Amino acid sequence: MITPMGGASAARSRYNTDAVLSASPVRLLTMLYDRLLLDLGRAEAAQMEENWSIASENLLHAQAIVAELSSSLKVDLWDGGEGLMAIYAYVSNALISANVHRDVARTRESIALLEPLRATWHEAADQLAQATPPVVPAGRELGFA
Repeated sequence: MITPMGGASAARSRYNTDAVLSASPVRLLTMLYDRLLLDLGRAEAAQMEENWSIASENLLHAQAIVAELSSSLKVDLWDGGEGLMAIYAYVSNALISANVHRDVARTRESIALLEPLRATWHEAADQLAQATPPVVPAGRELGFA
């Protein structure tokens, strides 16, 4: 039997899955950064409360996101690629240390390094969206089928 809350949860999960599957590469990048900073904020709060299992869960998820960002980065395609890869490597090590040593300072350091990157990627995505006209199928320029 599906409860109303179970149905709402399933619908929300389906919506989130559809949002990810239909997102552009630029939107996926900003979504990853948003979730990364959400995980780090949750980890920091859990560390402050000494809730180590929740802190660890969020730090591990943040590490997985950083690993995905690292693996998808094409360092040879732009001048800043190697520098960004170095930041990802540093943050990855900091998150491991934050988790193993229960060190909230390393979590905060990671947030401080990543938050400006998130803001920059969002700004770039917004500029790209403004510069790219929407694609209109032929024959629909005036809104007719």
